Amino acid sequence: MQLTYDPRYNVAYLRLQAKVAQVETIRISDELNVDMAPDGTVYGIELLNANEQLRAGDNGALVVINEALGERREMPLAK
Repeated sequence: MQLTYDPRYNVAYLRLQAKVAQVETIRISDELNVDMAPDGTVYGIELLNANEQLRAGDNGALVVINEALGERREMPLAK
């Protein structure tokens, strides 16, 4: 899994797995698209106007929590 952000276009992409098949991009809203394969596999989630969406919570940090191990890691996304 990988989260990328391109500040030139203000787009973030959460890649859940590498694309190995043709995907269809499904527009969920003006700021959210989902890439899906015909079998329903979700390949990625695209956030448009990402800086506003990603700063909405957790003080602008990406927070990764492993609930099984009780571990928490933070990475600031913007200053």
